[in-house]
Amino acid sequence: MQIWPSGERAVLVEVATLAQVHALAAALAAASDPRIVDVVPAARTVLVVADSAAHLPGVAARVRDLDNDVPTARPVGGLVRIAVHYDGADLTDVAGATGLTEAEVVARHTAPEYIVDFIGFAPGFGYLSGLDPALNLPRLITPRLRVPAGSVAIAADRTAVYPRASPGGWRLLGRTDAPLFDVTADPPALLRAGMRVRFEVAG
Repeated sequence: MQIWPSGERAVLVEVATLAQVHALAAALAAASDPRIVDVVPAARTVLVVADSAAHLPGVAARVRDLDNDVPTARPVGGLVRIAVHYDGADLTDVAGATGLTEAEVVARHTAPEYIVDFIGFAPGFGYLSGLDPALNLPRLITPRLRVPAGSVAIAADRTAVYPRASPGGWRLLGRTDAPLFDVTADPPALLRAGMRVRFEVAG
């Protein structure tokens, strides 16, 4: 574990694996330290934000104290089920590119239990690992200028749901009505790092 200063009120903690990222973030949440106001996990780092610059040295020391206690295994997060209408604009092309039927693409997308590796790109946009290797396709050569909110998509070895309309180059398999990000909710994001996700065919 390495700890770097990040602005006046935060430290950036660098670890070796994504599992350690999730374990450290879970340990910091369990510590319930009132000096820590935000914990932001990424692919190999955790940003820890203190409530004031005066408390930052104490927060950094707390993180160092956790170093030997943080497990190397990824903690098991809560399970979120997302119903999907599999009628995406790229479903036919994905089937053709993979040599599968559209029904087989849907079956392979709904079979795994995914893990939210981290949140990025836009509020509530979770990068989910666990995609069937048969569906591993690159991003579109030319991104769309507008991807509708709720679009369920794949790119490379991950899948994701667009929480709001935005540009994007992922391949669209379907859409969901699930609210991925709502500023009036607590918490506002449906998905958080470490959570498990299952996609289901909407009835």
